[in-house]
Amino acid sequence: MRRLPPVLLEDGCPRELLSLIRTTLAACKEISFRVGQGALSGVLGSTLDENIQGETQKKLDVLSNQLLKDILLESGYVKAIASEEEDYTVAGNPNAKYIVSFDPLDGSSNIDINSLVGTIFSIMEAPEGSDAADPTIFMQSGRKQVAAGYVLYGPSTMLALTTGKATRLYTLDKTHGSFLLTEESVKIPADTQEFAINMSNQIHWHAPMQNYINDLLAGDTGPRAKNFNMRWIAAMVGDVHRVLCRGGIFTYPTDTKDPKKPNKLRLLYEANPMAMLVENAGGLAIANGQPILDIQPDAIHQRVEVILGSKNEVEKCLSYYK
Repeated sequence: MRRLPPVLLEDGCPRELLSLIRTTLAACKEISFRVGQGALSGVLGSTLDENIQGETQKKLDVLSNQLLKDILLESGYVKAIASEEEDYTVAGNPNAKYIVSFDPLDGSSNIDINSLVGTIFSIMEAPEGSDAADPTIFMQSGRKQVAAGYVLYGPSTMLALTTGKATRLYTLDKTHGSFLLTEESVKIPADTQEFAINMSNQIHWHAPMQNYINDLLAGDTGPRAKNFNMRWIAAMVGDVHRVLCRGGIFTYPTDTKDPKKPNKLRLLYEANPMAMLVENAGGLAIANGQPILDIQPDAIHQRVEVILGSKNEVEKCLSYYK
């Protein structure tokens, strides 16, 4: 098994970007340790605060955000960061080349039940001559990402990463702290019989999504003429990881539950990096009828619809909207 650095160098990854990725992963290793300690580390439970999203913060949310924030800004490789847990972007080294967006602990509602959580990150180049304190430097489409990935804290700690070529999977060898390549090139099957969606929101979905899911549930007696299994982990990292490993469709569609927030997932921290991973593994990632990676952001905390996964199944889902 090969270590991460030589694999990335073979892909043509610039050494400065490689150093930034390794810095990001250093923080993730520390988060992995804290998650693995569970109640022993004293970081379970909620704080008394809410984040910019209006969500109650878990103690581990705050700790994970601070770890990533401190390590990235102290590294000197980052011009600015944008985090799901921060109200605003945070300036770093004004002469640095890269900007980083991240969800420090995706699926944090799973923390207290010892279920899957993870860190999602996206790396772009800062516009030339830009101000590190200017949040508009993050207003770039996902096509501008130079690296995207997530670290999944499960029975093993795994990294999914792409720097523009193949999507690869690595596993953390905790005996010496290195991520080792365990999947050379992820290929998402074009067809699937698995879907992942939060069924509790069914009443709030628009008609096309309701009709699509109803046809899946009808199984081999319905218009799809085959049985589907539903899986739902309630952490995007876990549900997307399953899609990368064995195919499937994952969706968090637009709904009417809260007219002020018709969409759930954040573009910069969740949708863009996952879309890059999925596309580079042969899948599709769509929001409101267009590729997620083509969306031009208008705010750092912008939310979007997400439909991603096996190519043929995503296209079938989209056909219900026509």
